[in-house]
Amino acid sequence: MTNDAERAAAGDRGIDATIPRDGTGADDTAELHSAVLGEDLRIGYPTTDEPVVECARIDVPEGEITALVGPNGSGKSTLLKALSDHLEPDAGVVALNGREIGEFGQKELARELGHLSQENDSPGGITVEELVYHGRYPHRGFFESVTDADRAAVERAIDLAGVDHLRDQQVGSLSGGQKQLAWIAMVLAQDTEVLFLDEPTTFLDLHHQLRVLETVRRLNEEEGVTVAVVLHDLSQAARFADYLVALDDGGVYDWGPPEDVVTEKLLADVFAVDAAVTKDSGVTILPKRALDDE
Repeated sequence: MTNDAERAAAGDRGIDATIPRDGTGADDTAELHSAVLGEDLRIGYPTTDEPVVECARIDVPEGEITALVGPNGSGKSTLLKALSDHLEPDAGVVALNGREIGEFGQKELARELGHLSQENDSPGGITVEELVYHGRYPHRGFFESVTDADRAAVERAIDLAGVDHLRDQQVGSLSGGQKQLAWIAMVLAQDTEVLFLDEPTTFLDLHHQLRVLETVRRLNEEEGVTVAVVLHDLSQAARFADYLVALDDGGVYDWGPPEDVVTEKLLADVFAVDAAVTKDSGVTILPKRALDDE
Protein backbone atom coordinates (compact mmCIF):
# COMPACT_ATOMS: atom_id res chain seq x y z
CA MET A 1 0.00 0.00 0.00
CA THR A 2 1.02 3.63 -0.34
CA ASN A 3 3.42 4.75 2.37
CA ASP A 4 4.10 8.26 3.70
CA ALA A 5 7.22 8.69 1.57
CA GLU A 6 5.27 7.85 -1.60
CA ARG A 7 2.55 10.28 -0.63
CA ALA A 8 5.12 13.01 0.01
CA ALA A 9 6.70 12.36 -3.39
CA ALA A 10 3.28 12.44 -4.99
CA GLY A 11 2.62 15.79 -3.37
CA ASP A 12 5.89 17.14 -4.79
CA ARG A 13 4.64 16.24 -8.30
CA GLY A 14 1.23 17.79 -7.65
CA ILE A 15 -0.60 14.44 -7.32
CA ASP A 16 -2.86 14.69 -4.27
CA ALA A 17 -4.13 11.24 -3.35
CA THR A 18 -6.33 12.50 -0.51
CA ILE A 19 -10.01 12.19 -1.43
CA PRO A 20 -12.12 15.33 -0.93
CA ARG A 21 -15.24 14.65 1.14
CA ASP A 22 -17.48 16.60 -1.23
CA GLY A 23 -15.60 15.78 -4.42
CA THR A 24 -14.77 19.43 -5.10
CA GLY A 25 -11.32 19.76 -3.59
CA ALA A 26 -12.56 21.42 -0.42
CA ASP A 27 -10.34 21.60 2.66
CA ASP A 28 -12.63 19.25 4.62
CA THR A 29 -11.35 15.79 3.69
CA ALA A 30 -12.23 12.24 4.59
CA GLU A 31 -9.68 9.81 5.97
CA LEU A 32 -9.36 8.12 2.59
CA HIS A 33 -6.61 7.93 0.02
CA SER A 34 -6.75 6.94 -3.62
CA ALA A 35 -4.95 3.82 -4.76
CA VAL A 36 -5.68 5.01 -8.30
CA LEU A 37 -6.40 8.62 -9.17
CA GLY A 38 -7.29 10.25 -12.48
CA GLU A 39 -7.28 14.02 -12.91
CA ASP A 40 -8.44 16.26 -15.77
CA LEU A 41 -9.01 13.24 -17.99
CA ARG A 42 -10.03 13.45 -21.62
CA ILE A 43 -10.24 9.96 -23.14
CA GLY A 44 -11.07 8.94 -26.69
CA TYR A 45 -10.21 6.58 -29.51
CA PRO A 46 -8.62 7.21 -32.93
CA THR A 47 -12.03 6.48 -34.49
CA THR A 48 -13.88 9.11 -32.43
CA ASP A 49 -13.82 12.85 -33.10
CA GLU A 50 -15.01 13.76 -29.62
CA PRO A 51 -13.82 12.31 -26.30
CA VAL A 52 -15.73 9.32 -24.94
CA VAL A 53 -14.99 10.31 -21.34
CA GLU A 54 -14.20 13.66 -19.74
CA CYS A 55 -13.88 14.08 -15.99
CA ALA A 56 -12.08 16.43 -13.67
CA ARG A 57 -11.27 13.76 -11.10
CA ILE A 58 -11.90 10.07 -10.46
CA ASP A 59 -10.86 8.21 -7.30
CA VAL A 60 -10.50 4.52 -6.55
CA PRO A 61 -10.13 4.54 -2.75
CA GLU A 62 -7.38 2.43 -1.26
CA GLY A 63 -8.59 -0.78 0.35
CA GLU A 64 -12.18 -0.40 -0.87
CA ILE A 65 -14.43 -1.78 -3.62
CA THR A 66 -15.53 0.80 -6.19
CA ALA A 67 -18.16 -0.04 -8.80
CA LEU A 68 -18.50 1.88 -12.06
CA VAL A 69 -22.15 1.97 -13.08
CA GLY A 70 -24.13 3.59 -15.86
CA PRO A 71 -26.06 2.78 -19.03
CA ASN A 72 -24.49 1.27 -22.14
CA GLY A 73 -22.20 3.77 -23.85
CA SER A 74 -21.65 5.89 -20.75
CA GLY A 75 -17.87 5.29 -20.80
CA LYS A 76 -17.39 2.77 -17.98
CA SER A 77 -15.05 0.40 -19.83
CA THR A 78 -13.20 3.25 -21.51
CA LEU A 79 -12.50 4.87 -18.16
CA LEU A 80 -11.31 1.58 -16.65
CA LYS A 81 -8.93 1.05 -19.58
CA ALA A 82 -7.40 4.49 -19.06
CA LEU A 83 -7.03 3.98 -15.31
CA SER A 84 -5.22 0.66 -15.91
CA ASP A 85 -2.89 2.01 -18.64
CA HIS A 86 -4.58 0.03 -21.43
CA LEU A 87 -5.65 3.26 -23.14
CA GLU A 88 -3.63 6.46 -23.07
CA PRO A 89 -5.75 9.54 -22.27
CA ASP A 90 -5.65 12.43 -24.72
CA ALA A 91 -5.20 14.69 -21.70
CA GLY A 92 -4.84 14.39 -17.96
CA VAL A 93 -2.90 12.18 -15.57
CA VAL A 94 -3.46 8.78 -13.94
CA ALA A 95 -1.52 7.84 -10.81
CA LEU A 96 -1.15 4.52 -9.00
CA ASN A 97 -0.20 4.89 -5.33
CA GLY A 98 0.93 8.46 -6.00
CA ARG A 99 3.12 7.60 -9.01
CA GLU A 100 2.17 8.42 -12.57
CA ILE A 101 1.12 5.18 -14.20
CA GLY A 102 3.17 5.80 -17.35
CA GLU A 103 6.35 5.58 -15.27
CA PHE A 104 5.79 1.86 -14.58
CA GLY A 105 7.32 -0.81 -16.76
CA GLN A 106 4.87 -3.36 -18.15
CA LYS A 107 5.77 -6.22 -15.80
CA GLU A 108 6.22 -3.85 -12.86
CA LEU A 109 2.70 -2.51 -13.36
CA ALA A 110 1.31 -6.04 -13.71
CA ARG A 111 2.74 -6.89 -10.29
CA GLU A 112 0.80 -3.98 -8.80
CA LEU A 113 -2.44 -3.90 -10.80
CA GLY A 114 -4.43 -6.77 -12.31
CA HIS A 115 -6.89 -6.00 -15.11
CA LEU A 116 -9.52 -8.28 -16.65
CA SER A 117 -11.06 -6.83 -19.80
CA GLN A 118 -14.29 -7.77 -21.55
CA GLU A 119 -12.50 -9.22 -24.58
CA ASN A 120 -10.23 -12.19 -23.88
CA ASP A 121 -8.78 -14.53 -26.49
CA SER A 122 -7.43 -17.75 -25.04
CA PRO A 123 -4.26 -19.20 -26.55
CA GLY A 124 -5.21 -22.32 -28.51
CA GLY A 125 -5.01 -25.77 -26.98
CA ILE A 126 -4.31 -24.91 -23.35
CA THR A 127 -6.01 -26.10 -20.20
CA VAL A 128 -7.58 -23.95 -17.53
CA GLU A 129 -4.66 -24.61 -15.19
CA GLU A 130 -2.18 -23.55 -17.88
CA LEU A 131 -4.17 -20.37 -18.48
CA VAL A 132 -4.10 -19.54 -14.78
CA TYR A 133 -0.31 -19.98 -14.75
CA HIS A 134 -0.14 -17.23 -17.38
CA GLY A 135 -1.16 -14.88 -14.57
CA ARG A 136 2.21 -15.46 -12.93
CA TYR A 137 4.24 -13.98 -15.81
CA PRO A 138 4.93 -10.63 -14.04
CA HIS A 139 6.64 -12.48 -11.18
CA ARG A 140 9.08 -14.55 -13.27
CA GLY A 141 12.00 -13.87 -15.51
CA PHE A 142 11.90 -15.18 -19.08
CA PHE A 143 13.97 -18.28 -18.32
CA GLU A 144 12.88 -18.82 -14.72
CA SER A 145 11.02 -21.99 -13.84
CA VAL A 146 7.82 -22.21 -11.80
CA THR A 147 8.39 -21.65 -8.08
CA ASP A 148 6.54 -22.80 -4.98
CA ALA A 149 5.14 -19.26 -4.70
CA ASP A 150 3.76 -19.56 -8.25
CA ARG A 151 2.13 -22.89 -7.48
CA ALA A 152 0.59 -21.54 -4.27
CA ALA A 153 -0.78 -18.47 -6.07
CA VAL A 154 -2.28 -20.59 -8.85
CA GLU A 155 -3.92 -23.02 -6.41
CA ARG A 156 -5.34 -20.09 -4.43
CA ALA A 157 -6.71 -18.47 -7.59
CA ILE A 158 -8.29 -21.72 -8.83
CA ASP A 159 -9.92 -22.23 -5.45
CA LEU A 160 -11.21 -18.66 -5.21
CA ALA A 161 -12.67 -18.73 -8.72
CA GLY A 162 -14.23 -22.16 -8.16
CA VAL A 163 -12.71 -23.79 -11.23
CA ASP A 164 -10.88 -26.76 -9.68
CA HIS A 165 -13.21 -29.16 -11.49
CA LEU A 166 -12.24 -27.49 -14.79
CA ARG A 167 -8.47 -27.30 -14.37
CA ASP A 168 -7.67 -30.08 -16.88
CA GLN A 169 -10.23 -29.06 -19.50
CA GLN A 170 -9.31 -27.19 -22.68
CA VAL A 171 -10.30 -23.53 -22.40
CA GLY A 172 -11.71 -23.63 -25.93
CA SER A 173 -14.20 -26.35 -24.93
CA LEU A 174 -15.77 -24.36 -22.09
CA SER A 175 -19.05 -22.49 -22.03
CA GLY A 176 -19.00 -18.71 -21.96
CA GLY A 177 -19.54 -18.60 -18.21
CA GLN A 178 -16.87 -21.21 -17.53
CA LYS A 179 -14.37 -19.30 -19.67
CA GLN A 180 -15.13 -16.15 -17.72
CA LEU A 181 -14.37 -17.91 -14.45
CA ALA A 182 -11.12 -19.28 -15.89
CA TRP A 183 -10.03 -15.77 -16.88
CA ILE A 184 -10.95 -14.46 -13.45
CA ALA A 185 -8.73 -17.15 -11.93
CA MET A 186 -5.87 -16.06 -14.20
CA VAL A 187 -6.04 -12.42 -13.08
CA LEU A 188 -6.34 -13.51 -9.43
CA ALA A 189 -3.09 -15.46 -9.87
CA GLN A 190 -1.29 -12.15 -10.50
CA ASP A 191 -1.74 -11.58 -6.76
CA THR A 192 -1.90 -7.79 -7.01
CA GLU A 193 -2.92 -5.18 -4.44
CA VAL A 194 -5.19 -3.47 -7.00
CA LEU A 195 -7.66 -5.40 -9.14
CA PHE A 196 -9.74 -4.01 -12.06
CA LEU A 197 -12.58 -6.12 -13.46
CA ASP A 198 -14.59 -5.07 -16.52
CA GLU A 199 -18.03 -6.71 -16.35
CA PRO A 200 -16.77 -9.93 -14.68
CA THR A 201 -20.32 -11.31 -14.31
CA THR A 202 -21.02 -11.27 -18.06
CA PHE A 203 -22.28 -14.69 -19.34
CA LEU A 204 -22.74 -15.96 -15.78
CA ASP A 205 -25.97 -17.23 -14.26
CA LEU A 206 -27.12 -15.71 -10.97
CA HIS A 207 -25.36 -18.34 -8.83
CA HIS A 208 -22.00 -17.70 -10.48
CA GLN A 209 -22.52 -13.93 -10.53
CA LEU A 210 -22.87 -14.01 -6.77
CA ARG A 211 -19.88 -16.37 -6.49
CA VAL A 212 -17.70 -13.87 -8.37
CA LEU A 213 -18.87 -10.89 -6.32
CA GLU A 214 -18.46 -12.81 -3.06
CA THR A 215 -14.91 -13.70 -4.14
CA VAL A 216 -14.20 -10.03 -4.80
CA ARG A 217 -15.54 -9.11 -1.37
CA ARG A 218 -13.46 -11.86 0.27
CA LEU A 219 -10.28 -10.61 -1.40
CA ASN A 220 -11.06 -7.10 -0.22
CA GLU A 221 -11.95 -7.97 3.37
CA GLU A 222 -9.33 -10.65 4.05
CA GLU A 223 -6.40 -9.36 2.01
CA GLY A 224 -7.08 -5.64 1.63
CA VAL A 225 -7.19 -5.75 -2.19
CA THR A 226 -8.41 -2.51 -3.76
CA VAL A 227 -11.02 -3.26 -6.42
CA ALA A 228 -12.62 -1.30 -9.25
CA VAL A 229 -15.32 -3.21 -11.11
CA VAL A 230 -17.68 -2.35 -13.97
CA LEU A 231 -21.16 -3.72 -13.27
CA HIS A 232 -24.42 -3.45 -15.19
CA ASP A 233 -26.65 -4.49 -12.30
CA LEU A 234 -27.07 -1.41 -10.11
CA SER A 235 -28.64 -3.42 -7.28
CA GLN A 236 -25.65 -5.78 -7.15
CA ALA A 237 -23.26 -2.84 -7.28
CA ALA A 238 -25.05 -1.13 -4.40
CA ARG A 239 -24.90 -4.32 -2.35
CA PHE A 240 -21.27 -5.31 -2.91
CA ALA A 241 -19.43 -2.02 -3.44
CA ASP A 242 -18.25 0.49 -0.85
CA TYR A 243 -18.35 3.31 -3.41
CA LEU A 244 -20.12 3.91 -6.70
CA VAL A 245 -19.06 6.01 -9.66
CA ALA A 246 -22.18 6.77 -11.70
CA LEU A 247 -21.32 7.70 -15.28
CA ASP A 248 -23.64 9.43 -17.71
CA ASP A 249 -22.74 10.30 -21.29
CA GLY A 250 -19.00 10.22 -20.65
CA GLY A 251 -19.05 12.24 -17.44
CA VAL A 252 -19.24 11.52 -13.73
CA TYR A 253 -22.83 12.09 -12.59
CA ASP A 254 -22.09 11.27 -8.94
CA TRP A 255 -19.54 9.53 -6.71
CA GLY A 256 -19.81 8.21 -3.17
CA PRO A 257 -21.27 5.47 -0.97
CA PRO A 258 -24.21 3.59 -2.53
CA GLU A 259 -26.70 4.97 -0.02
CA ASP A 260 -25.79 8.49 -1.15
CA VAL A 261 -25.51 7.85 -4.89
CA VAL A 262 -28.49 5.58 -5.58
CA THR A 263 -31.53 7.84 -5.65
CA GLU A 264 -34.75 8.00 -7.61
CA LYS A 265 -33.33 11.03 -9.40
CA LEU A 266 -30.25 9.05 -10.47
CA LEU A 267 -32.48 6.26 -11.82
CA ALA A 268 -34.47 8.80 -13.82
CA ASP A 269 -31.62 11.01 -15.01
CA VAL A 270 -29.01 8.36 -15.82
CA PHE A 271 -30.91 5.14 -16.46
CA ALA A 272 -34.21 6.63 -17.74
CA VAL A 273 -36.15 4.48 -15.28
CA ASP A 274 -38.93 5.45 -12.93
CA ALA A 275 -38.16 3.54 -9.73
CA ALA A 276 -38.69 3.60 -6.01
CA VAL A 277 -35.56 3.49 -3.83
CA THR A 278 -35.66 2.46 -0.18
CA LYS A 279 -32.75 2.38 2.27
CA ASP A 280 -34.11 0.68 5.37
CA SER A 281 -31.62 -2.22 5.33
CA GLY A 282 -29.28 -1.51 2.42
CA VAL A 283 -30.32 -0.03 -0.89
CA THR A 284 -33.38 -1.56 -2.56
CA ILE A 285 -34.49 -0.56 -6.06
CA LEU A 286 -38.02 -1.25 -7.29
CA PRO A 287 -38.30 -0.36 -11.00
CA LYS A 288 -41.74 0.82 -12.13
CA ARG A 289 -41.43 1.74 -15.80
CA ALA A 290 -39.04 2.89 -18.50
CA LEU A 291 -39.16 6.60 -19.11
CA ASP A 292 -39.60 7.99 -22.61
CA ASP A 293 -36.41 8.80 -24.47
CA GLU A 294 -35.85 12.52 -24.85
